[in-house]
Amino acid sequence: MKKALVIIDMQIMPFIWKDYGGKTLYTEEVLIANTKQLIEKARNADAPIYYVMYTEKGESPRAEGQPLWQVHPEIAPQERDKLVVKYYADSFLQTKLETLLNQQGIKNIVLCGIQTEFCVDTTCKSAFSHGFNIELAADCHSTFDSDLLLAKQIIAHHNSILSQFAQVKPVSEIEME
Repeated sequence: MKKALVIIDMQIMPFIWKDYGGKTLYTEEVLIANTKQLIEKARNADAPIYYVMYTEKGESPRAEGQPLWQVHPEIAPQERDKLVVKYYADSFLQTKLETLLNQQGIKNIVLCGIQTEFCVDTTCKSAFSHGFNIELAADCHSTFDSDLLLAKQIIAHHNSILSQFAQVKPVSEIEME
């Protein structure tokens, strides 16, 4: 059972948004620590790692190659890891992700990343629709407080809803082998 780790939008911008008048990413230190654990598990199992990169077109600080577009330095990819550029919430829509997974015969993926109610939610449902078996790291995706709900509530709600499409487990219970 070959698995891949898919890390969604763990780029610099969401972590520093608060410095530009935005909100603070919920439990960002835990998110980084848990992502590091998943990366270590994947590397130990020689499982492929895909970094999905939210990208804006044109003159944007989140355009491909710009400083705020880069992967957070504490979880930086290695040479063998793959970057997947995306322009939509769905990591499969008009990207090379499905092709890369299929080329390696991967049907089992572990998802983590940002932002729970947008790209993580959409990618999880899309992966299910594309026939993948999914494990969602319950304690390794995050978001910001909204006008209606706290980030903690958004995450708990999505862990419940997404359990219809994925096995939702804490990082400690996820194995990459």
